[in-house]
Order: sequence, then structure tokens, then C-alpha cells
Amino acid sequence: MEDNLIFFADGNDPQMIEAYKRAQETFKYFWREQSWEYRRIIPGLNVSCVKTAFEEQDEETGESLVEHMWINEVFFDGDHVRGYLINEPNSLKNIQVGDYVEIPLHNITDWLFAITPSVQKPKGLSRLFSASSTLLPKAYGGFTIQKMRADMSDAERKEHDNAWQLDFGDFNDILVVNNQKENPENLIEHPMSKNMKEEFAKFLQQYPDELTQADEYGLTILHKETIAGNLTTVQVALEAGADKNIRSKKGKTALDYAKQLNWEHLIPVLEE
Repeated sequence: MEDNLIFFADGNDPQMIEAYKRAQETFKYFWREQSWEYRRIIPGLNVSCVKTAFEEQDEETGESLVEHMWINEVFFDGDHVRGYLINEPNSLKNIQVGDYVEIPLHNITDWLFAITPSVQKPKGLSRLFSASSTLLPKAYGGFTIQKMRADMSDAERKEHDNAWQLDFGDFNDILVVNNQKENPENLIEHPMSKNMKEEFAKFLQQYPDELTQADEYGLTILHKETIAGNLTTVQVALEAGADKNIRSKKGKTALDYAKQLNWEHLIPVLEE
């Protein structure tokens, strides 16, 4: 990804507005993947960033200047997205690259992560296969990017994709989770949530105080696993004695966050 990529979008374009909406509705999948990335020993994401509109009033004309730019090292508390600006603004002077920003979820305009596909080499063809099978990281999300790709010619689209060095796939079929086609159940739960069940249970048995510890936003481990949509780890936390009634500094329970983010598979579990 090129760090200086900035996009200007027509706020009156219905298709672009729809792209903003879809990005906000599906952001929970971005955060689910990012939250697991923070726990990985070996990083799995090639790209991970969120786009938002930054605005400034022009002192001379009084007009609003808007630039859509990307932030990374993203954190999400269920209400606000935080991260560091990775673009150099083209016109804006009230913000600069490297600034730490806090944005309400309803103000983001896009999100993107990319993962290099795993490849199983055919037997007997390893030398030939490895020499001809360099795969670009597969992009997920990128709704505004795909809208713009749809408006490009084939040549422009190829040039655009080469600049990013990502496989954006079909702009008519935007994926939001890894291996979505091969494993549609990944839309419901991240495979790492299932795979970490025993280890997570042992962790809570060894450190039971973790169930009541809260971070600076008042989020407990049950809040965090709920916000990330992790069914198995939520169930493990509840079985270990997590209190569903604890509220964050925003006054919200885990169930409140499940409803707010529309994690439908978690709501019945937290309502029991």
C-alpha cells in the first residue's frame, strides 16, 4: 500500500454514500480480524487501515475542505475508532501525518485489510510452482475503493491495483472475512475463536481476576470478546463466571454492545 494515497469523493454520489454505509455496517468484521491480529505471534495482515473524512474550514472562502484519509494501528472500543493518520494531507492544515485521532464509528468511510493467501504446492511440481505462483495479498472491505474501481477502465484499474500491490478481486463481489467463499461459517465466527477455546479457558482458570479487570474505557474481557464477535470465547468467559451486568464507562453491558454491533449470534447467549 502506498502511504500517500488520498481519495476525494463526491458526497452527493449515491453509490459512494452507499459505500460509506456498507463500510460502517461491516466494520465489525474489520475489528474482529484486527483484534485477533494483535494476539498473533506472527503477523497475518499485510494491510490494515480505516478511512475517514477529515474536514477544515477555508479561512479565506469559508468553504469546507474535506479529505478522505487512512489511519492504522486501529483500536475500537465499541463506539469510537482510534488510530494514527498515515497520509500526508493535500490541503488540510489542522491535521498532519502521524497524528492520533479518535473518530465515532458513524464517521468512518471505509476499511481495508489484506491477507496473503496460503498455497498448497502440488506434489512433484514444487520448483516450477514456487517460481510462478507469487500471489498478491487478498483485499477485504475497501468499499469506496471498489466503487472507484468500478468507474475505471480496465487499464486504469490495472494501474490502480499495481500501485496498491493488492488483489482487489471483483468490484461487484466485495468480501469481508478471510476465506469467505471457502468457509462461509467464518462470517459467523472467526476460526481463531474456536481454536483458542482450550487455551483461553486455561488462561481464565489460572488468572480469574482477568474476568473483572477493566481497561481505561471500562471494558472487561467479556466486553472485548463481545465487541469482536467471538462466540466461543464469550461462552468460555461466561462459563468461567464473567458478570454480564458489568457496565463500561459508556454505561453499556456486553449485551448492549452485541445489539449495537448487530452480532446476532451473541445476543441470545448474553440474554440467557
